[in-house]
Amino acid sequence: MPSRTAFLLAFGSVIVAGVLGGIIGYGVADLDCERNCDPNRLLATVLGAAFGALGVGIVAVLVLRAMSEWRRGKNPSSN
Repeated sequence: MPSRTAFLLAFGSVIVAGVLGGIIGYGVADLDCERNCDPNRLLATVLGAAFGALGVGIVAVLVLRAMSEWRRGKNPSSN
């Protein structure tokens, strides 16, 4: 198993990616809009946050799995 610090860093990176994805989504919708665009901004913010968090979450899971397999290979007695 990867260390607790690795899990916390992965969790934190997913949160940061979600926030930044939401900011980017809001910004894109804000640039594209001219009148009453609150629903569009909300949708773009939620979708941007979801896609950002999902993408980084996938990478984080793959990294944590690789760390787990790498540690298991170094210590053959833990099988």
